[in-house]
Amino acid sequence: MIALANYNENPYDIKTDSITFSEVYEKWNKNYFPTLSSPSSIRTITAAYAYCNGLYNMRMRDIKVSHLEGTIINANVGDSTKGRIKSLFNMMYKYAVAHDIVEKDYAQVMFANGNPIKRDRAKDPLPFTQDEIQSLWDNLQIPFTDMVLIGIYSGWRPQELSILKVADIDLENGTMKGGLKTDAGKNRIIPIHPVIKPLIKNRMKEAIAMQSEYLFNDANGQQGTHMTYDKYRNRFKKVMSRLKFDHRPHETRHTFITKAKACNVDEYILKLIVGHAIEDITEKVYTHRTMEQLRKEIEKITK
Repeated sequence: MIALANYNENPYDIKTDSITFSEVYEKWNKNYFPTLSSPSSIRTITAAYAYCNGLYNMRMRDIKVSHLEGTIINANVGDSTKGRIKSLFNMMYKYAVAHDIVEKDYAQVMFANGNPIKRDRAKDPLPFTQDEIQSLWDNLQIPFTDMVLIGIYSGWRPQELSILKVADIDLENGTMKGGLKTDAGKNRIIPIHPVIKPLIKNRMKEAIAMQSEYLFNDANGQQGTHMTYDKYRNRFKKVMSRLKFDHRPHETRHTFITKAKACNVDEYILKLIVGHAIEDITEKVYTHRTMEQLRKEIEKITK
């Protein structure tokens, strides 16, 4: 009678009482995955989910903070992947609360006594020096050195650079199309800096020979497998190791922005190129930039 009274006061779907973690995952990703712009984004989530197998058959209502924290702490992976597992829990619990599957968002109160996922935040982004950039040019025989240079002279995020498609590169007009993450960053068209045009041209020839639709490919894969972000990061680390540099993948983008500012590239054109949101209403709504203007600004950055 008490249970019936509680139900009448706050009706809920009886089925939600027995739904498992894996069932919530399937219901949630059915709506979420179509909103993602690339297969690599989906793979990032499915890879994180693979380390949650201890929760698969548990009722969502039975899962407590200790289960979530234990899954992350005991996962035999690096802090980056643990961070992705935590992010997955956050998204799934928002869905579960919104659909009355659970009453409390335990993902929000995990690690209340301190986060054990210790990412390297102490090190500030460090742009490549001019000598280091010259060293990259001097060592193009090292596999994927060209990839690093293309990142430095284009401003793509590593995730964006790794999934550039051949079909979205127009050598004749000197443009590239791509982008992820934000509305300002998605599907943006940027000019190809003249110094990296030969590098991109060579990559396109290789991709066509491999019958691949992607600019960068994993040479170890059958007929060339496109470059996931994890593969990109590993190739980047190998280049840094060979040249004895201490840089992280995102620092190619940081270098581009730093060099652009040093060369007095127009602030709003720089934001268009790198996919940053423009807050100024006049610039955002009423000012339209041409590709020729973007090209003129990007070419201020010299080799």
